[in-house]
Amino acid sequence: MSNHTIRPELREWILATARSGHSLHELLRLLKDAGYGGEQSRQMVARVLNVPLATVVAAAKGAVTGTRTRHPEPPLQWVGEHPVRVTMSTDAPIVRTLEGLLTGEECDQLIGEASPRLARALTVDVDGRHQVDQRRTSQGMFFRIGETPLVERIEQRIADLLQVPVSHGEGLQILHYLPGQEYEPHFDWFNPEQPGFSAVTARGGQRIASVVMYLNTPEEGGGTGFPRIGLTVTALRGSAVYFAYETGDDSSLHAGLPVIKGEKWIATKWLRERPYQP
Repeated sequence: MSNHTIRPELREWILATARSGHSLHELLRLLKDAGYGGEQSRQMVARVLNVPLATVVAAAKGAVTGTRTRHPEPPLQWVGEHPVRVTMSTDAPIVRTLEGLLTGEECDQLIGEASPRLARALTVDVDGRHQVDQRRTSQGMFFRIGETPLVERIEQRIADLLQVPVSHGEGLQILHYLPGQEYEPHFDWFNPEQPGFSAVTARGGQRIASVVMYLNTPEEGGGTGFPRIGLTVTALRGSAVYFAYETGDDSSLHAGLPVIKGEKWIATKWLRERPYQP
């Protein structure tokens, strides 16, 4: 099937359905219910969403059974009385930049609360344990869920914006980068081919989305890069980048780009498909 065989109205329907938060598996099921064949549906979804066909095939074999996120749409979202501007969006992968997710005062307060507890930042190994990884050269720390009134307020704001319960989030991680420090390209979802996959997902299932919040504006560098789509999100104090993904979604490859001048502080929230047990 070539691109010209996909009717414009069907193309728009696929895009709109994906934007509304439906997973690839659900999208394929809806196409099947509408009378489209399996191979035809997979080819159309891969082309319209610019997703690798292998990813669509994997999604067709088994659904993620837990929570999915609501993807904020431009231009303005209200979380209670707090305005958040969606200044950029892509559909494959699903990426949104969120201007004003945090206030300047909240950014400063998070940095102040985290600073005394910084240590070498760790990653999660295949058995679910935290380990030093040479790809990540920053310092960091974790807050417990709802540990302080500020953390509790930010977690609830994210939950309300994305319509994912607070209980599905991992603890808020604060990271501090100095010049030359970075986090090389990686995926946030857990690889099911790794031997520790069952252990790391037993505590809340697979990761489904990430929110990276910028607590300051570096003098130069320090953005978040998505090399598969040629996108760099600039690190601006109070703004954030949200991105959602499914298992095997290689378009969600991303990196914490090197700080060239100054420093970078970020807060990261990872969301799971089921309630997370620390």
